[in-house]
Amino acid sequence: MSKSVQVEINLRIPAVKEPQKNEAGFPMNNADIRFVKVVQVDALPKVDDELSLAARPDHLFSATVVRVDWSDDKNMFTVACKYSDRAIPRPQYLALTSDTEWTIRPLI
Repeated sequence: MSKSVQVEINLRIPAVKEPQKNEAGFPMNNADIRFVKVVQVDALPKVDDELSLAARPDHLFSATVVRVDWSDDKNMFTVACKYSDRAIPRPQYLALTSDTEWTIRPLI
């Protein structure tokens, strides 16, 4: 019997041709942020595994696992991923930024 595992996804996405602007009107640099979401997975992923992820309402995409670490503070594994394609389509990017299940976390 397989048991699902709750993990925190920490997703890095590539640049967008027309990025969103911050409060000051400057383009957001995706290299300086991560998208974070807690999900259930069938098994703990390993480095180089592909994960199927989604952004509401109906945008599916894959991400490649680059690192898996245990977090004592969160009491769960943190799975660092990168968006699998070289570019992210603007509609998918907008869905990701507006989906309340994904949190934008600055690296600084």
